[in-house]
Order: sequence, then C-alpha cells, then structure tokens
Amino acid sequence: MIDAAELSHLMNLARLELGADEAEQMRGELSAILGYFEQLQAVNTDGVEEMQRPVALVNVMRDDVPAELMPHSALEHLAPAMQDGFVKVPRTVDAE
Repeated sequence: MIDAAELSHLMNLARLELGADEAEQMRGELSAILGYFEQLQAVNTDGVEEMQRPVALVNVMRDDVPAELMPHSALEHLAPAMQDGFVKVPRTVDAE
C-alpha cells in the first residue's frame, strides 16, 4: 500500500534515517496499519449516531445521605484536648 517514494517522504518528514531492512519493515508495518483503517472505512455506519466517547458517562457517586454522627462523648474520649466543646489543635497560622 505504501510505495518506496511515500515511505521516503514520511521518513524525511519524521527525520528518520533507516537502513534498507528497517525501511522495508517499517513499510510493511505502516501498510498493515493503513489496511486496518481501510477496513474501518468499509464499515457501513448509516443510521449510527455519532459518539464522543465509547462509553456513556454516568454519575457513579452515591446519593448524599447523612450518616449517624459519632456521639460527642466518644469524640471527647478520642481527642487529645478539648476546649468549649471543640477539639483543640496546635496553632498552624501565626496571628498578625
């Protein structure tokens, strides 16, 4: 499918320097790839709706359902320090 002149032109565009054996191998591989595209072009797609993606996008997130909260007493037991009903943590930002 690809003749030597086309392959030479492609090699020049891609700045490839291939030996004769490598060029012949490349020619065969490119011909095979183009053959696959010819098969795709031969498929009748009349009446087939165009797609942007092969799989429809769906929201896979679960519904936002509130869960039971941990009792405040359990939080007090787990926290290293509490102050006025809140967990006390070390200061991370200096006050100006």
